[in-house]
Amino acid sequence: MKISSLFFFLLSLLIFSCSCNKEVDTTVDVIKDVDPTLFVSTGLAQAITIVPCTLSDGTTTDCYEIVTNVIATDHNMGPWCPSNISDDASAGGIWLEGGQVYDVDGAFVQNMATFYSDNTWHMYDTNGDIYKTTTQQECADAANPNVGVAYQNYCVECLPSYIANMTQTYTIPVTPVKLTTTTSFAMGPGGGNAPSSRGLALNGVVFDAPAPTDAILGAYTLAPFDDAGGHINLNAGYHYHAATGLSTKITQSDGHAALIGYAMDGHAMYERLDANGDEPTDLDACRGHYDDTRGYHYHVAAAGTNSFIDCLYGAYAN
Repeated sequence: MKISSLFFFLLSLLIFSCSCNKEVDTTVDVIKDVDPTLFVSTGLAQAITIVPCTLSDGTTTDCYEIVTNVIATDHNMGPWCPSNISDDASAGGIWLEGGQVYDVDGAFVQNMATFYSDNTWHMYDTNGDIYKTTTQQECADAANPNVGVAYQNYCVECLPSYIANMTQTYTIPVTPVKLTTTTSFAMGPGGGNAPSSRGLALNGVVFDAPAPTDAILGAYTLAPFDDAGGHINLNAGYHYHAATGLSTKITQSDGHAALIGYAMDGHAMYERLDANGDEPTDLDACRGHYDDTRGYHYHVAAAGTNSFIDCLYGAYAN
């Protein structure tokens, strides 16, 4: 009987150990919670609250519910489109192409036919005035995926006043759960259970999925980003497609790259380069790595790539 009891005791221990979530990465020692006090209060529609949530790996835990005003309050938004081909870079924003960042000044607009090797591009009249949207309705019409020829060769500029009463709600785990498998982002909102947004900047502006530049250019429109890497969508509000260093950042005392936000799995997002201008050499497929001070965290990609991080290595809120 004693041998039998010992056998069943050991068997129960084995069964219990096998019921654990095999995808949780136990090799990471330091786990850093999301710090809600770092978010810029003026970018929030209400105080950040804690809500119960279930993560993508089945973990039942607490999440922060973050309701934002979908505008940047820590830097200027815009301009996006210059008014005339004689305008300098201060009159327009930027465009991302081939991994590079280009100023959308008057000369850029004037040169688009050459830049894209397509003579259909001609976004200005005989006076050099650039065709661009000037009302909320024109913004909505020109940003439509099925935009017609009426807005061909238009620069699309949507203004903050168009989204004055909008809010967006995001749910991020209080304590990140690092997994041993990665999760690809959804191709767009409603494209699956995984999020399409990459994370949330400390000013409450979302780090969004790559801008559909091929579709924009295919309609012979241009929808520039401002110098902060953001522009406005009437459904999503102001959002980023690149990190250019203008949003709120938390400098690290050890020279590590500055903290700029949190990914949708709760892991921190840092600038690409450290204080010496160097990029980490040990980033994984998601652009993350681990250190004993910050735990697992991400470094965003170069602004010209039209991206931030490439996947999630942690569980996200369903």
